[in-house]
Amino acid sequence: MLDQIYYDKADEIIELHGANQASLISIIQDIQSEYRYLPPELLSYVAKKIGITEAKAYSVATFYENFSFEPKGKYVIKVCDGTACHVRKSTAILNALRKELNLTADKVTTDDMLFTLETVSCLGACGLAPVIMVNETVHPAMTPDKVAELIKSLREEV
Repeated sequence: MLDQIYYDKADEIIELHGANQASLISIIQDIQSEYRYLPPELLSYVAKKIGITEAKAYSVATFYENFSFEPKGKYVIKVCDGTACHVRKSTAILNALRKELNLTADKVTTDDMLFTLETVSCLGACGLAPVIMVNETVHPAMTPDKVAELIKSLREEV
C-alpha cells in the first residue's frame, strides 16, 4: 500500500491533464517521471479516476516499452546491443558494468537504488559505437576500462 502522498500527487497530475481517457498516457508518463517507475497501485487509481477499466490502463502501460512497474535507480544506464555496438564489444561493457555494480541479468537495480542497468536494441548512435546512455547523456566509444571511472564520477555527484 502506498502512502497517501502518492495518491495526492496523482490527483495533481490528473487535474493538470484532465480526468479523461485521452489523458491516460500523459498522466502515467508524469507519474513515472515523478517516481522513476509506474507504481501498479497508482495505475489502478488513475484508471478509476479517469473512468476506464484497470485492464484498459494496463494494456496501454504494458504496450509501451518505456513504462516500468519496477522501481529504477537514480541513474538508468542503457547499454546498446545493436549490431554496431555488439560487434564493437558492448557485451564486455555490460559485463564490466555488472561487475562494478554487483548486478546480474536478474538483478538490475543496486540495493541503494542509485543504478539500474538495462540493455537496449539500439540507441541510434551507431557512428559512436559502442555507446551507453546514463539517463539522457550519451557516452560514446565506451570501453570496459572506462566503466569504473564513469561509475565513480556518478557516485561523486550524489
